[in-house]
Amino acid sequence: SSNSYVTPDVVVEKQGGEWVPVMNQADLPQLRISNAYKDLLGQADSSGEVRNYIRDKIRGGKFLIRSIHQRQQTIHRIATEIIAHQQEFLDQGPSMLRPLNMATVADAVGVHETTVSRAISGKFIATPHGVFELKFFFSHGIKTESGEDLSNNSVKNAIGELIKTEPKNKPLSDD
Repeated sequence: SSNSYVTPDVVVEKQGGEWVPVMNQADLPQLRISNAYKDLLGQADSSGEVRNYIRDKIRGGKFLIRSIHQRQQTIHRIATEIIAHQQEFLDQGPSMLRPLNMATVADAVGVHETTVSRAISGKFIATPHGVFELKFFFSHGIKTESGEDLSNNSVKNAIGELIKTEPKNKPLSDD
Protein backbone atom coordinates (compact mmCIF):
# COMPACT_ATOMS: atom_id res chain seq x y z
CA SER A 1 0.00 0.00 0.00
CA SER A 2 1.32 3.41 -0.91
CA ASN A 3 0.89 6.37 1.39
CA SER A 4 -0.05 9.65 -0.18
CA TYR A 5 1.00 12.82 1.55
CA VAL A 6 -0.67 16.19 1.35
CA THR A 7 1.00 19.52 1.81
CA PRO A 8 -1.59 21.93 3.19
CA ASP A 9 -2.11 25.15 1.24
CA VAL A 10 -3.23 26.95 4.41
CA VAL A 11 -2.28 26.43 8.06
CA VAL A 12 -4.58 27.65 10.83
CA GLU A 13 -2.60 29.17 13.70
CA LYS A 14 -3.58 30.90 16.90
CA GLN A 15 -2.08 34.39 17.03
CA GLY A 16 -2.96 36.71 19.89
CA GLY A 17 -5.88 34.50 20.91
CA GLU A 18 -7.37 34.57 17.37
CA TRP A 19 -7.40 31.81 14.74
CA VAL A 20 -5.76 33.05 11.53
CA PRO A 21 -4.99 31.48 8.16
CA VAL A 22 -1.33 31.40 7.15
CA MET A 23 -0.65 30.63 3.50
CA ASN A 24 1.92 27.91 2.87
CA GLN A 25 4.10 29.48 0.17
CA ALA A 26 6.85 26.84 0.37
CA ASP A 27 5.65 24.91 -2.70
CA LEU A 28 4.96 27.99 -4.81
CA PRO A 29 7.79 28.83 -7.18
CA GLN A 30 9.11 32.39 -7.05
CA LEU A 31 8.09 33.63 -10.48
CA ARG A 32 9.63 36.70 -12.07
CA ILE A 33 10.47 38.04 -15.51
CA SER A 34 14.11 37.43 -16.37
CA ASN A 35 16.25 40.54 -16.83
CA ALA A 36 17.71 38.92 -19.96
CA TYR A 37 14.44 39.64 -21.78
CA LYS A 38 14.32 43.22 -20.54
CA ASP A 39 17.92 43.66 -21.77
CA LEU A 40 16.97 42.32 -25.22
CA LEU A 41 14.29 45.02 -25.45
CA GLY A 42 16.89 47.69 -24.81
CA GLN A 43 19.37 46.49 -27.44
CA ALA A 44 19.57 48.80 -30.43
CA ASP A 45 20.06 45.95 -32.92
CA SER A 46 16.79 44.17 -31.98
CA SER A 47 14.25 44.39 -34.80
CA GLY A 48 10.74 45.73 -34.19
CA GLU A 49 9.40 42.21 -34.70
CA VAL A 50 11.70 40.80 -31.98
CA ARG A 51 10.80 43.65 -29.62
CA ASN A 52 7.06 43.07 -30.14
CA TYR A 53 7.49 39.33 -29.57
CA ILE A 54 9.42 39.91 -26.32
CA ARG A 55 6.94 42.58 -25.12
CA ASP A 56 4.08 40.14 -25.79
CA LYS A 57 5.78 37.35 -23.83
CA ILE A 58 6.64 39.67 -20.92
CA ARG A 59 2.99 40.81 -20.83
CA GLY A 60 1.87 37.15 -20.73
CA GLY A 61 4.33 36.36 -17.95
CA LYS A 62 3.18 39.33 -15.86
CA PHE A 63 -0.45 38.26 -16.37
CA LEU A 64 0.36 34.72 -15.16
CA ILE A 65 2.19 36.03 -12.08
CA ARG A 66 -0.73 38.38 -11.28
CA SER A 67 -3.26 35.56 -11.74
CA ILE A 68 -1.40 33.24 -9.35
CA HIS A 69 -1.12 36.04 -6.78
CA GLN A 70 -4.84 36.78 -7.12
CA ARG A 71 -5.74 33.08 -6.68
CA GLN A 72 -3.64 32.98 -3.48
CA GLN A 73 -5.44 36.08 -2.16
CA THR A 74 -8.81 34.48 -2.96
CA ILE A 75 -7.87 31.27 -1.12
CA HIS A 76 -6.69 33.35 1.87
CA ARG A 77 -9.97 35.29 1.97
CA ILE A 78 -12.00 32.07 1.68
CA ALA A 79 -9.96 30.48 4.51
CA THR A 80 -10.54 33.61 6.63
CA GLU A 81 -14.32 33.23 6.15
CA ILE A 82 -14.23 29.50 6.92
CA ILE A 83 -12.29 30.23 10.13
CA ALA A 84 -14.80 32.93 11.12
CA HIS A 85 -17.67 30.41 10.73
CA GLN A 86 -15.88 27.46 12.30
CA GLN A 87 -14.54 28.83 15.61
CA GLU A 88 -16.17 26.04 17.65
CA PHE A 89 -14.71 23.39 15.34
CA LEU A 90 -11.22 24.90 15.77
CA ASP A 91 -11.60 25.16 19.55
CA GLN A 92 -13.39 21.87 20.26
CA GLY A 93 -13.12 19.54 17.27
CA PRO A 94 -15.08 17.92 14.44
CA SER A 95 -18.26 17.38 16.46
CA MET A 96 -18.70 21.18 16.45
CA LEU A 97 -18.55 21.64 12.67
CA ARG A 98 -21.16 24.19 11.57
CA PRO A 99 -23.08 24.04 8.31
CA LEU A 100 -21.72 26.45 5.72
CA ASN A 101 -22.49 26.92 2.05
CA MET A 102 -20.40 28.34 -0.74
CA ALA A 103 -22.89 31.11 -1.49
CA THR A 104 -22.40 32.57 2.01
CA VAL A 105 -18.62 32.58 1.61
CA ALA A 106 -18.80 33.87 -1.98
CA ASP A 107 -20.94 36.84 -0.82
CA ALA A 108 -18.54 37.64 2.02
CA VAL A 109 -15.47 37.40 -0.22
CA GLY A 110 -17.12 39.28 -3.11
CA VAL A 111 -16.73 36.60 -5.77
CA HIS A 112 -19.06 34.24 -7.61
CA GLU A 113 -19.91 30.88 -6.02
CA THR A 114 -18.17 29.05 -8.90
CA THR A 115 -14.98 31.00 -8.13
CA VAL A 116 -15.07 29.67 -4.55
CA SER A 117 -15.65 26.15 -5.86
CA ARG A 118 -12.73 26.36 -8.33
CA ALA A 119 -10.40 28.08 -5.83
CA ILE A 120 -10.84 25.40 -3.12
CA SER A 121 -10.66 22.44 -5.50
CA GLY A 122 -7.83 20.16 -4.36
CA LYS A 123 -6.74 22.63 -1.64
CA PHE A 124 -6.03 21.53 1.93
CA ILE A 125 -5.99 23.25 5.31
CA ALA A 126 -4.10 22.17 8.43
CA THR A 127 -6.13 22.65 11.61
CA PRO A 128 -5.51 21.66 15.24
CA HIS A 129 -7.72 18.61 14.48
CA GLY A 130 -5.91 17.42 11.36
CA VAL A 131 -5.55 18.26 7.69
CA PHE A 132 -8.78 18.63 5.75
CA GLU A 133 -9.74 19.44 2.21
CA LEU A 134 -11.22 22.97 2.17
CA LYS A 135 -14.45 21.55 0.73
CA PHE A 136 -14.88 19.54 3.98
CA PHE A 137 -16.08 22.76 5.65
CA PHE A 138 -18.94 23.24 3.19
CA SER A 139 -21.81 21.07 4.34
CA HIS A 140 -25.53 21.19 4.90
CA GLY A 141 -26.90 20.93 8.38
CA ILE A 142 -29.75 20.36 10.78
CA LYS A 143 -31.13 22.28 13.74
CA THR A 144 -30.80 20.71 17.18
CA GLU A 145 -33.60 20.78 19.76
CA SER A 146 -31.96 23.86 21.27
CA GLY A 147 -32.06 25.60 17.87
CA GLU A 148 -28.32 25.26 17.25
CA ASP A 149 -27.06 24.59 13.72
CA LEU A 150 -25.04 21.39 13.35
CA SER A 151 -23.49 20.19 10.12
CA ASN A 152 -24.33 16.79 8.66
CA ASN A 153 -20.65 15.91 9.11
CA SER A 154 -20.95 16.57 12.86
CA VAL A 155 -23.98 14.30 13.07
CA LYS A 156 -22.16 11.55 11.11
CA ASN A 157 -19.17 12.00 13.43
CA ALA A 158 -21.38 11.68 16.53
CA ILE A 159 -23.06 8.53 15.15
CA GLY A 160 -19.62 7.09 14.36
CA GLU A 161 -18.50 7.71 17.96
CA LEU A 162 -21.66 6.02 19.32
CA ILE A 163 -21.05 2.96 17.12
CA LYS A 164 -17.36 2.81 18.11
CA THR A 165 -18.17 2.90 21.83
CA GLU A 166 -21.31 0.72 21.90
CA PRO A 167 -21.01 -2.51 23.86
CA LYS A 168 -20.39 -5.38 21.40
CA ASN A 169 -22.60 -7.80 23.40
CA LYS A 170 -25.53 -5.34 23.51
CA PRO A 171 -25.44 -3.06 20.42
CA LEU A 172 -27.54 0.09 20.34
CA SER A 173 -30.83 -0.03 18.43
CA ASP A 174 -31.25 2.03 15.26
CA ASP A 175 -33.66 4.24 17.18
